[in-house]
Amino acid sequence: MPDDPRPHPGSDPRPDPRPEVRFVEMTAADGRTVWRIDQGFLRSGWRCIWGEGCQGIEDEAAPDRHLGCCSVGARLADEEEAMTVAALAACLLPEQFQYYEAAAFGGVFADGTARATRVVDGACIFLNRPGFPGGMGCALHLAAEDDGADPLDYKPGVCGRLPLRVESLPDAGDGLTRQELRAWRRDDWGPGGATMAWWCTEAAECFDGPEPVVESLAEPLRRLMGEPDFERLRRLLAATDD
Repeated sequence: MPDDPRPHPGSDPRPDPRPEVRFVEMTAADGRTVWRIDQGFLRSGWRCIWGEGCQGIEDEAAPDRHLGCCSVGARLADEEEAMTVAALAACLLPEQFQYYEAAAFGGVFADGTARATRVVDGACIFLNRPGFPGGMGCALHLAAEDDGADPLDYKPGVCGRLPLRVESLPDAGDGLTRQELRAWRRDDWGPGGATMAWWCTEAAECFDGPEPVVESLAEPLRRLMGEPDFERLRRLLAATDD
C-alpha cells in the first residue's frame, strides 16, 4: 500500500491494515471529545451510484431492481424521529407515494414499536420502484424536493448518513469521550452483511467521484459532528493534503 492514505479511483477502498495510516485523531471544539477519523474514506472520491449500477445489499446482485440499501427498511433512532416520519408520510400524495394505499391500511412502520419502516414487496415502503409515474426513489426524498426542502430533513437519519457511521469507542480512563467516524462496513449490517453479493464501500466503481467525501457529504457530516467540529475536520484534511 502507498504511504498516501487517500484511496485513488479504482483502488481497493477497504480499510488499510495499518490504522495509523487510514485514521487520524482530532480533538473536538468542546475539548471533551476526541474524534477518530477515517481520513482515507473522507478524502476518497466515493459516491453513491444508486440507479447507475448499484447492485443492492441482497445475497444476489440485482442492479435492475434499483433497491439500493432500502431492501431492509430503515431503523429509526427514537420516538421523536418516528413521529416525524409518520407526520411526513401523512402528507404524501398518491402521485408521490407508490405505496400510499398500503400505508393507509397498514401503516408505515414494521410493528407497534415504530422503530423501523415497514418492508413491502421486498423493500422499504417509501421506496418508489422503477416505472412509478411519480418517480423512482424514496418518496420522502422526492417530496422534499417538491417542497424545496433539504431531503435530509424528511428522510430517516440513517438514510441520509449512509455510508457514514459514528460509533462510541471504549473509555480510555482520561475523562474524554471518544467517537469513531468511518465508512459503513459489511459487518455493520449484522449477520446478513457476510453474504451480501456487493457493498458500495468495497466497490472500486463507487470511487470515481469528482470531489472528496468530506465535500460531497458535507451536510450529513455537519449534522453528525456539529458545525465547529466539521470545520475543524475540513481544516485537518486540508492540512494533510499539503
